[in-house]
Amino acid sequence: MAFDTKLMEILACPVCKGKLDYNKEQQQLICKFDRLSYPIEKGIPVLLESEASRLSTEES
Repeated sequence: MAFDTKLMEILACPVCKGKLDYNKEQQQLICKFDRLSYPIEKGIPVLLESEASRLSTEES
């Protein structure tokens, strides 16, 4: 199942409520402000702070 990019209009970072960027290659949503990465599993974004990965300085 593919991620529906139309969702990007309504999705926001659960921590700061900011804009998320879609990384199609790695199937994740990125919050550049908080430097967090949220996984997309089976086409569904997992927007839980506990499931987020911290991005390194080079990645953000």
